[in-house]
Amino acid sequence: MSDLNTETIQAVTKIFKLIGDPTRFLILHVLENRELNVNAIAEELDLEQSAVSHQLKKLREAKLVKSRRSGKNILYSQDDQHVYEILHLAVEHAEHGREDMHNEDGTATTNKNNP
Repeated sequence: MSDLNTETIQAVTKIFKLIGDPTRFLILHVLENRELNVNAIAEELDLEQSAVSHQLKKLREAKLVKSRRSGKNILYSQDDQHVYEILHLAVEHAEHGREDMHNEDGTATTNKNNP
């Protein structure tokens, strides 16, 4: 990794803070490879429309999602494929960590790195 300046470090940590929120993570997951309006997102995630709108605003400001008007609707979609690559790697890592916590017969075992 090249030398990082303060501005880059702040930008990266802001992205991780945003995608680290479970609601925003789920919104990003729902929007992968499709466009939805706020009501469809709220319905799919069983959340209030106002809560989804609030989180979409944060994601849009960070350029993690984009929006476009279609008639009376505003449709939201992913803005940056790089973010989804990060999300996929994080999910893969989390699932890999859980797999390490079980023996072949399915019984729990102690993680060698975290007894």
